[in-house]
Amino acid sequence: MTVAVLIWLSAVFTVMALLIDFSNSPGSSGAPPAQWPAQSQIPLAAERPTLVMFVHPRCPCSRASLGELELLLAGCQGAVSTHLLFIRPAGTTEDWLKTDLWRKASVIPGVTVHCDNAGVEARRFHSQTSGHTLLYDPNGRLMFLGGITISRGHSGDNPGRGAIVALLHHELSKQIKTPVFGCSLFEDEGQQGAQECKK
Repeated sequence: MTVAVLIWLSAVFTVMALLIDFSNSPGSSGAPPAQWPAQSQIPLAAERPTLVMFVHPRCPCSRASLGELELLLAGCQGAVSTHLLFIRPAGTTEDWLKTDLWRKASVIPGVTVHCDNAGVEARRFHSQTSGHTLLYDPNGRLMFLGGITISRGHSGDNPGRGAIVALLHHELSKQIKTPVFGCSLFEDEGQQGAQECKK
């Protein structure tokens, strides 16, 4: 009996350790362009910074990213032009794209939601992970890149949201790059853990 209990406890601790490790494993941050891509169809605001976030419509981790974005915008009303781009791989239907994440994003005040067909815009901005957030100034210079959650699917105060809020309030930010926690945007270029995340 003692041996069985020890084996069971060992299994429980192993599973917990794996879950914690997965939760804290960031995706790829890519190498976003330092200057706004000239070919982009997303408008760069002339009077205020522009924020773009790339989202996989079936990434459960990204619910936390949308929640953090909503909090961020509530404290910075009118200070930023915000665009959410949902990846739509070739051959998928509108129903595949317009999940509850799309619906949640569509009702966040101040956000414009876009369908990114075949991930064209994500590739222009070199984004690879759902929840990847970029902030550009009115001259098209990159100010911030990274995620706005502390780990996969977890809401709460985090360096990414804090950095963007500081920048929008014209304050200095010590951190202009943070890890991105989410699923791979592109199925054929999946990062470790991406498929488990989307189950």
